[in-house]
Amino acid sequence: MEHNSTKPPHSASYTAFGLRAEAQKLSPGLHVVATPIGNLQDVSFRALATLAAADVVLAEDTRVTKTLLAHYGIATPLVAYHEHNAAVMRPHLLARLEAGAALALVSDAGTPLVSDPGFKLVADSVAQGFAVFGVPGPSAVLAALVVAGLPTDRFFFEGFLPQKSAARRQRISALAPIPGT
Repeated sequence: MEHNSTKPPHSASYTAFGLRAEAQKLSPGLHVVATPIGNLQDVSFRALATLAAADVVLAEDTRVTKTLLAHYGIATPLVAYHEHNAAVMRPHLLARLEAGAALALVSDAGTPLVSDPGFKLVADSVAQGFAVFGVPGPSAVLAALVVAGLPTDRFFFEGFLPQKSAARRQRISALAPIPGT
């Protein structure tokens, strides 16, 4: 159901530190929002405002995201968007973008699209000329890098390594010559 009002059908507000804040209306488009990694206090005010003002939040696991939204008193509707339903959901979401919706895409933790199924939605949104906005925040890759005591001027992110030990050792050997952490 599309709404033509200036506010979403839900209350575009959130609560932080016991104070209620009203979120500004979002520009239409896909808003890629980083979420906390294990500690709900690691969320940014911009992320909270975006999640509160979006027409819908697209979540990898709605149970995980529901906890975040409930903690901050955000009533934005949740829609599951994950690797098992992405092909079916993507055309519907692109149609909502075409109609002028502001959609917020989150992963279970950290920055979406890093080892996460949101890539095709972003790629299709860009290809169809829809605005895509990044809302930066927690990143597991950077959090691990800055505490490792390794050089941070150059680093490489491989993603998930193979589960079987022989394949994992082979992949690590192939990565060893890369100049950087």
